[in-house]
Amino acid sequence: MIGGFLGAGKTTAIGKLARHLSDQGLKVGLITNDQAGGLVDTKLLRGQGFATEEIAGGCFCCRFNTLVDAAARLNDASKPDVFIAEPVGSCTDLVATVTYPLRRMYGDNFTVAPLSVLVDPVRARRVFGLETGGTFSSKVTYIFKKQLEEADIIVISKSDLLEEAALSELRTTLEAEFPKSKVIMASSRQQTGLDAWFDQIMSDQQSDRLPMALDYEVYADGEALLGWLNATVTLKADDEFEANDFLKALAVDVQQRLQGAEIAHFKMTFSPDDGIGGELASINLVRSDYVPELGMQLDEPTQGGQLIVNLRAEAAPEDLVKAVRDGLQAVVPAFATLKATLDHEEHFRPGKPTPTHRDVAAPVA
Repeated sequence: MIGGFLGAGKTTAIGKLARHLSDQGLKVGLITNDQAGGLVDTKLLRGQGFATEEIAGGCFCCRFNTLVDAAARLNDASKPDVFIAEPVGSCTDLVATVTYPLRRMYGDNFTVAPLSVLVDPVRARRVFGLETGGTFSSKVTYIFKKQLEEADIIVISKSDLLEEAALSELRTTLEAEFPKSKVIMASSRQQTGLDAWFDQIMSDQQSDRLPMALDYEVYADGEALLGWLNATVTLKADDEFEANDFLKALAVDVQQRLQGAEIAHFKMTFSPDDGIGGELASINLVRSDYVPELGMQLDEPTQGGQLIVNLRAEAAPEDLVKAVRDGLQAVVPAFATLKATLDHEEHFRPGKPTPTHRDVAAPVA
């Protein structure tokens, strides 16, 4: 299981891990998770050719049986050697509610690797007071820190974003705050630190220790402060348009409309109707004061396709909907003959987590 807060780089890292294992001749099955359906992550991973199941409607902890069913479907379809599961970015308490119950009930079927939790170094430096900048309120920060507390391995992802001195300071802070966790650094973009991390999670097993104490009221309050929006939009034009430019323009426009609200993660994919072999364009924004970045780009203009929008921020869900609707109205006219139709959207605040199981001790071998 690869956890971490919204925007930590989980999906990119999972794609790298899946490719690494596939290159070694192993079959891989991926399981994504969200509070609602229509995930950018699922689209991106399937676009890379990986068998992927999506679990919507709650965290793995609250959808435990669905997680097991998803693994069974993948097993029936392709018999993977390795399952990689990506939990909701606002979810914690994974050891007590997911991995320990999994080991207790299905220990003959699965070996559980060490729990890795990724952390964005810029976000982490702000949370731990090492630098100033936009961050979350205390109850959201509570979830952020609890995710790190239960990790076997804390991965400082995107290590290419900071200078060595800042990274070293962050690593020292994390090692002091979470002495039971191993802290390592990696960069998916620069391909550094990944092999050592992958080798460790493939050669080791989850540690046995008491699950952490967690105040579920504070946890629920923190999740409820986050607005959630998943939407799908059909884009159609009489003339060809540059989808990459459209994504950048829409991301910047929505970002500006949400000034004053801290964006946790804003990501979009565009799948052209005339694409070949799962072509995609994608864009990603992980902090309110960051620059939206194109991840995947289309090589040629297109006349239309499907846009998937996932937006999470510490803001009212209706504000997220308004920002995206108003952004579409502002940006679409800049692309001649282009029309946008909002096909589906879900906006809400996550409900209180109610785990299916919660084991307070490691399973007996």
